[in-house]
Amino acid sequence: MTVRIVDLSLEIYHDAPNFAWDPKCAVIVHNTVASIGYNMTQLSMATHQGTHLDAPFHFLDDGKTVDQLDLQQCVGQAILVDLTHKKPKEPIEIKDFEPYADRIVEGSKVIYRTDWFKQLPGRHYFSDFPYMTIELARWLAERKIGLIGMDVPTPNPTDYDPVHKVLLGAEIVIVEGLANLGDIGTDTFFFSAAPLKIRGRDGAPIRAYAMVGL
Repeated sequence: MTVRIVDLSLEIYHDAPNFAWDPKCAVIVHNTVASIGYNMTQLSMATHQGTHLDAPFHFLDDGKTVDQLDLQQCVGQAILVDLTHKKPKEPIEIKDFEPYADRIVEGSKVIYRTDWFKQLPGRHYFSDFPYMTIELARWLAERKIGLIGMDVPTPNPTDYDPVHKVLLGAEIVIVEGLANLGDIGTDTFFFSAAPLKIRGRDGAPIRAYAMVGL
């Protein structure tokens, strides 16, 4: 059996774009082979830089922190919802997910594709993307899915507080900033979004990838 791995992650690099109110991404040379005999880099960035994962603590003080997440919730079989027909600033609604409803059940890992990552590094990447409605967030929460992933920087750029609280309040892991979902080539695949084990905090960068043919 041949297994194909598809990298679904954005690159991390010095001054990589992020939300205006987030810490700036800094990738700084600390040591070099010439100076000390080996290369070493200092990395400073937000826990929500690029391709990353939100734990419930991100919006809920009593929510699980990233180190408390069950990795079973972050890794496993996933389904891909194709929303590439969506236009900038167009709502993503319950009706867009209904064709997949029989597979969106308790514990499901659901990823949706808009191809919006191609708008990087434009600043409009952070504001003009197709957005999840509050009603859809509630529908997903009622179905008790385990994870929702997306190739946009956040589910909703204006109603981000209620949408996050609905999803994270239902202990749904949110994976944001995915890329290359069109390279998967199937709507069912093995997905990995294991986060860095940062004690007591709200989220973490991930190296997300798909395994096709597993």
